[in-house]
Amino acid sequence: DPASQEYSTLGGNVSENAGGMRAAKYGITKDYVMAIRAVRPNGDIIRAGKKTIKDVAGYNIAGILIASEGTLAVITEITLKLIAKPKLKKTAMGIFPSVESAMEAVYKTMASGVTPVAMEFLDNLTIRAVEEKFHKGLPVDAGAILITDVDGNLPEEITYQMDVIERVFHENGCIEFKKARDEAESADLWFARRNASQSITIYGSKKINEDITVPRSVLPELLRRINDVALKYDVKVPCFGHTGDGNVHTNVMVDGSDPKQLEIGHKAIEEIFRITVDLGGTLSGEHGIGLSKAPFMHLAFTEEEMNLFRDIKRAFDPNNILNPGKMAL
Repeated sequence: DPASQEYSTLGGNVSENAGGMRAAKYGITKDYVMAIRAVRPNGDIIRAGKKTIKDVAGYNIAGILIASEGTLAVITEITLKLIAKPKLKKTAMGIFPSVESAMEAVYKTMASGVTPVAMEFLDNLTIRAVEEKFHKGLPVDAGAILITDVDGNLPEEITYQMDVIERVFHENGCIEFKKARDEAESADLWFARRNASQSITIYGSKKINEDITVPRSVLPELLRRINDVALKYDVKVPCFGHTGDGNVHTNVMVDGSDPKQLEIGHKAIEEIFRITVDLGGTLSGEHGIGLSKAPFMHLAFTEEEMNLFRDIKRAFDPNNILNPGKMAL
C-alpha cells in the first residue's frame, strides 16, 4: 500500500523495496518476491530465485537486487507470492495527550500479541495543518492521534483484536477511542493521514523530509529527541508515519528561498540521522538512499561495509553505467 500506488510500478517497488501503511502486518516488497529475471550491464540475462516455497541453493542474488535502486541490473520480470485477502476489516482512531503516550501505546500494542494491519500516527503540528487546510473537525489540542486497521475472516477475530487495542490505548493515556461503523467512516478516519504530507506545507515552502526507522521500543525516545532538535534549530518538524513498524516521516520545514534556512534545515536533518543511528535505527525504512542521503551513509556504515557495497557494485557493473553515484557507490 505505498502512497505512490496510483503511479508507481512493480519494478520500481522491487528496486526500492517499497513499503506502505500495511507493512506493520504484511511486511514490505521483499517479503513477496520469489524470483527475478534481470539484465546485467554487459547484456547477460540472469535469473535469481525460484517459484518454489524453499530455495537455499547458491547466493541470494534476488535479495541483493531488491532495494539496489537500479545500480546493479535492470529488472525485467518478477515472480510474486500472493496471499488471500481477509474478508473483514475494522478501523479505529485513538486520541492522545502527547506524542510520548501515543508511542508507548504503539509499542505496547505490538507487544500484546495483536498485529494491526496498520498503525499510523500524526503529531500535533500535522493534526493542526490538516485541520487548517481541510476543516475536518480534528482534535487540534491533541498531542497525537493513532489510526489503526485490523483484519481477519471472522467477526469475533476482529472484535478481539479491536478490544485489545482499545484496552492498551486507554492504559497508555488515550483520551478518546473512535471506531468506524462502515467504509465511509473508515475513509473519514484515514483522511487526515492520507493528506498529511500535502498539508504540512503551511509551515514552509521547502520540506526536507526523511523516512527514518527505529526499533518500536525506542519510538518515545526518538520523538523526544526530534523535538529537542526542532527547538535547537528553531524550526518546525511535523512528524507522521508508519509507527506500527517504527518508520517515522520527519519533515524539517524551512523557507526554500532562504539559503540560511536551507543550511539550518540540513543541519537539523543530519542531527536527526545521528540520533536515529544512535538508537539502533536506519537512515531509510522505505524511500531508499538515492543521491540525497548518500552523503550520510558513513553515519550508518563502517568503511569496511561501504567497501563491500562497492565490491558488489563493481562485480555487477564494472563500468559504473547504472545509476552512478546512487548510495555513494
